[in-house]
Amino acid sequence: MSWVGELDLRILRRVAGHRSAALDRTMPALSRAANHGVLWEAVAAALAATGNRQARRAALRGLVALGVASVSANVLSKRLVRRVRPAAELVPLIRRPHPIPITTSFPSGHSASAAAFATAVALEAPALAVPVAALAGGVAVSRVVTGAHFPTDVLAGVALGAGVATATQIWWPRRPPGPAAAGEPDRPAPASPTGSGAVIVVNPGAGTADGVLDTLRAELPDADIVRLSEDDDPEEVLRAAAGRAKVLGIAGGDGTINTAARHAAARDVPLLVVPAGTLNHFAGELGVATVSDAVAALRAGSAVRVDLGRAGDEIFLNTFSVGLYPDLVRFRERWEPRVGKWPAMLIGLHHTLRRGRPQELLVDGEPRTLWMVFAGNGEYRPQGFAPTFRPRLDDGRLDLRIFDATVRFAVTRLVLGALTRTLRYSPAYRFDLVRGLTLRAPDGDTLDLCVDGELRQGPGEIELRVDPAALLVYRPDSGN
Repeated sequence: MSWVGELDLRILRRVAGHRSAALDRTMPALSRAANHGVLWEAVAAALAATGNRQARRAALRGLVALGVASVSANVLSKRLVRRVRPAAELVPLIRRPHPIPITTSFPSGHSASAAAFATAVALEAPALAVPVAALAGGVAVSRVVTGAHFPTDVLAGVALGAGVATATQIWWPRRPPGPAAAGEPDRPAPASPTGSGAVIVVNPGAGTADGVLDTLRAELPDADIVRLSEDDDPEEVLRAAAGRAKVLGIAGGDGTINTAARHAAARDVPLLVVPAGTLNHFAGELGVATVSDAVAALRAGSAVRVDLGRAGDEIFLNTFSVGLYPDLVRFRERWEPRVGKWPAMLIGLHHTLRRGRPQELLVDGEPRTLWMVFAGNGEYRPQGFAPTFRPRLDDGRLDLRIFDATVRFAVTRLVLGALTRTLRYSPAYRFDLVRGLTLRAPDGDTLDLCVDGELRQGPGEIELRVDPAALLVYRPDSGN
């Protein structure tokens, strides 16, 4: 036996000889709770339920890292290193796992999953690092206490999981702390400590709108707060609100904020964004993470100027696309009520890549066969398949990404390039920063669009451009 094996046995026997209620009952229970990732799925669900954007990102990254680590440990590594598990009689009967694991021992899959989830959460939400790491450490230790693994199995699993979680940053980089930079306002925005002069429209159907209405009424008693009903047309309500407001407020997701921004810009009325959607992309980059942030900005009269993307008669605060992505959103909306948003998105991605068809378009007059055209309102990073954040909200350019369907194995190349962060070198992918672009359907038919995550139907020809500093919007006092 090697010195590593002897050390493993020595540690295992010493742990087995130490008796306590914590080791005999708590550790086996904790180990069972982590079977099949159930413990981490519960933690992720709890984080997502908080409504905090950072916590939701941490939960999502944690689940992605957990899935990759689990496959790496249980499917790949265990088949390469066929180490036999510790003999059952080495630990007291009360601690032994039930049922007895039948897979090989190296590395510990439980430890890999625990470390992957904890590391991923720490990357996105450092404030959660200590409690989640403590829970993950308990799971890792429990695998030795129950005799399911040797100590080196656990150490290898922890290293594997932490490495996998860290590697997710290659294709999914973390968003830097703080808001994106924006332009100085050309005039002071009204400061309203009680909400006087503000008309705030609340969409109760938004993903995290629960409690927003009551909070706004308590914090801004003089504001005119309008609650959308099922019979209301948001377009008409927001148009009327913008016509009588000194400040137009909107509590909702990116789609509702898009509509409000269009009317605020048309009237040159300052916009107050109250995050109440599922993802809140624009509010997050603006630096308005909570209702309290929005209220504080209004009270202080703190505002910035941001660009608006234009797609014909539509505007976009974040992104615009034609091609596969509208198909993906359409599929997600159909399945989301049955399986949830993220499962529907993943299923839809698989379905769209398998069954989707390229689109014939004229891009600035040039005939192209494309999987997708993506345009961001400002430069997005990273320069890959999944743009995540913007350094600025006022750079005056469109972030253009085109996915060509005429290159051989285009979809395979796109997927591999996205996973390895080499997409920018793929002949099927084009990235550029432009001031404008024209898209036209060759047959003159309408185009299916996705604007700030919402489906639209546009005309057969659309001009994309940026309207610089077109929107005055509140955000808490912060430097650019």
